[in-house]
Amino acid sequence: MNIYFEKIRIINPYQEIDAQFDLWIKNGRIMHLSPDSAKTDEDTRIVNAESLVCSPGLFDMHVHFREPGFEHKETTLTGAESAANGGFTGVVCMPNTEPAIDNVPVCEYIANRAKGNLVDVFIAGAITMGRKGERISPMLELLESGVVYFTDDGTCITKSEVMRRAFDYAATKDILLAQHCEEHSLTDNFAMDESALSYKLGLKGYPTVAEEIIVSRDIRLAEYCGNRRIHFSHVSSAGSVELIRTAKSKGLRVSCEVTPHHFTLPNSLLDSYDPNLKMNPPLRSDQDINAAIEGLKDGTIDCIATDHAPHSLHEKEVEYEKAPYGVVGLETSLGLSLTYLYHKKVLSLREIIEKMSVNPRRLLQMDDIVFDIGSEANITIFGLDEEWLVNKSNFKSKSLNTPFVGMKLKGKPVFTFNNGLVHESEL
Repeated sequence: MNIYFEKIRIINPYQEIDAQFDLWIKNGRIMHLSPDSAKTDEDTRIVNAESLVCSPGLFDMHVHFREPGFEHKETTLTGAESAANGGFTGVVCMPNTEPAIDNVPVCEYIANRAKGNLVDVFIAGAITMGRKGERISPMLELLESGVVYFTDDGTCITKSEVMRRAFDYAATKDILLAQHCEEHSLTDNFAMDESALSYKLGLKGYPTVAEEIIVSRDIRLAEYCGNRRIHFSHVSSAGSVELIRTAKSKGLRVSCEVTPHHFTLPNSLLDSYDPNLKMNPPLRSDQDINAAIEGLKDGTIDCIATDHAPHSLHEKEVEYEKAPYGVVGLETSLGLSLTYLYHKKVLSLREIIEKMSVNPRRLLQMDDIVFDIGSEANITIFGLDEEWLVNKSNFKSKSLNTPFVGMKLKGKPVFTFNNGLVHESEL
């Protein structure tokens, strides 16, 4: 599909661009980019784009595509389709598959499954074999096979000695390690955030300190091991945000992400016992939400990532305490970010694009996306003021476990371009 966008606002932080242009994408490449108009051909669709914004393709560094082993929840193909529908051109899939991504054949299997998609599917390898927190995986081999960072996501490496060895091993290639921060002895079989409400509802609580203990430990370990790179996944507590802020002020190479559900949904919603509100880490207090928003504003929080965690209908539609943790998020992430961060004047459009495209790519040392004549289009186009209701029947994900059904959002993806392909969002 060849499309000519008339008078579209283009924002590219890589190039310090924020201006209105005419943009022509033909055969997957930028054919025209100028304040002036161009003569098109009959094969090109003309779009009046004065209400649209063009940015570098969105990138989510934390998704679960479930393949291999849990294809009834999601596959690489359905996950990529979901990502494109939500405006993403790149994602990183987590290693908590079966078998885990701790060996080269599994990496090659996923890479082959990802070929030919609009969305670039990158791979996070396991830090330890089988994600059991004991033996370090063959990181260098996995790195050569295309792994972009390492994590045991879904579980925390609770043994400090193992995490120290991981930092030492990672030092040989300056590898980025990420941590799922959860002191499991304090959270076993939890159902929600530990709070007055959890006691009232009779649900096992997950105290914020269980996250903060690991954040604090890994900051200290990363510093002790020579200022190694450490990324904290889905931070959810005010205490974690403050620990990371302090570490950054000392010059430590610390980064982190927050999910849209953790800056939009309070734990008070759990009195509904809706299993689609059950996630790990759990929804937190208003104080924690406010801390996440402040962390996004002051740059403590580098990225917005979905932690897209699909589960099938029969798994989620059970008694709350028996439901698995996790929600899908790729198709609501941009809408939630624009609604709660841009339209509420928390972040500028440039800052949202940085956290949803620029920063994750730079953390993973990927090439900048540059808009030049002749360059391949890696682009997300969205309607800034378009209002819509979240309807999971329009999702491309194989699973539909979202807590946002029926929510009115302002701002939505419209087109996604990458790898010579284009997707027009059906949300």
